[in-house]
Amino acid sequence: MEQHIYGVTELNLLVKQKLDSVSELRRVFVRGELSNYKIHPTGHHFFNLKDPDGVLSCIMYAQSAAGLRFRPENGMRVILQGRVSVFPRNGAYQLYCNSITPEGAGELALGLEQLKRQLYAEGLFDPAHKKPLPRFPEKIAVITAASGDAVRDIIQILKRRYPLAKVLVLSVHVQGDRAPAEIAGAIRYANRWQVADLIITGRGGGSAEDLWAFNDERIIRAIYESELPVISAVGHEPDETLADFAADVRASTPSNAAEVAVPNQVEVLRFLRDTGSWLERQESARLAILRQQLDALASKRVMTDHMAYIQDCRMRLVHVQQRLGDLAGALAERKRFRFAALAAALDAMSPLKVLSRGYAMAQGSDGQILRSSRDTEPGADVKVTLGDGGFTCTVKSLFEKERPI
Repeated sequence: MEQHIYGVTELNLLVKQKLDSVSELRRVFVRGELSNYKIHPTGHHFFNLKDPDGVLSCIMYAQSAAGLRFRPENGMRVILQGRVSVFPRNGAYQLYCNSITPEGAGELALGLEQLKRQLYAEGLFDPAHKKPLPRFPEKIAVITAASGDAVRDIIQILKRRYPLAKVLVLSVHVQGDRAPAEIAGAIRYANRWQVADLIITGRGGGSAEDLWAFNDERIIRAIYESELPVISAVGHEPDETLADFAADVRASTPSNAAEVAVPNQVEVLRFLRDTGSWLERQESARLAILRQQLDALASKRVMTDHMAYIQDCRMRLVHVQQRLGDLAGALAERKRFRFAALAAALDAMSPLKVLSRGYAMAQGSDGQILRSSRDTEPGADVKVTLGDGGFTCTVKSLFEKERPI
């Protein structure tokens, strides 16, 4: 009998058929450690599962991977559930994974811890990003289930503590698959249309699964991006969700959120009364001081004798006039004395004074004073001025001053 010769693909398909026919390999559980974990752009996950003595190639299609509640990481110990088969193109057998379960920790708990670390690293829980609550809010948006006990408690407490605030309830699902998208959408709606001064979001108590929607990344990012301050009020005091970390204020219960959101009207009224009393005392003290000042002014002479001020001004005017007269007289005397001194000095230097002592002054025909015999010539007309009058003469001859021997 002739031996059948298989083609490569034919042999791979035969092996695949044999493996697929083994019922034990259609649904197996395998424990090991993840390694070489990669996510393809198509959404498929490719990785290896290993133990100290072996390695198993694995693939998880995008449809199955979409159901993961955590992010698989290299080195993580897990339990895989899937089927064993052969990929005909390369002849390699591998595990086609349907689910991955962390070993030693619940899938939800692990996924929550991973998301918490990621959001911390991004700064979504940074205290520096927290916004202060308005002291006297006029409008409050409550994002919760309209039919729950939480919304009734919030409305009753707000009405009792601060009836001036208007309450707008944005009804959403607070658990189940629809809850995250609805809550995040309501937060963004309140911000877009500025329907309130602050937001309260949360729900009443329940199991961890009931509160799980408030761990969803969509809600956390909506709270972080909110321009309006957000109070998180999820469950009871021991309950903790990621929404509590992202919110500007965390309330232990929905009722506590209402107490945190608004002041107590009793305390506000007491403060207003106390402030009014203080202002009244301050004003009374101020008026008493003003009254004393008024009495002091009323007793002054200018208020009791209306002409007194005019008389005082007249006396001051007379005094000023006297002072001005005295100063003017003294100034005139000083000027007169100085004038006499200057006149005497001028008189002493006057050429007329010299002429009165027997001297004469000769001037040429051009009016220039003759200081030397060389300034004229014989036959020239000369004007001679004496101490009393003068005459005109004609130069007959010239002579020079005799020099002493």
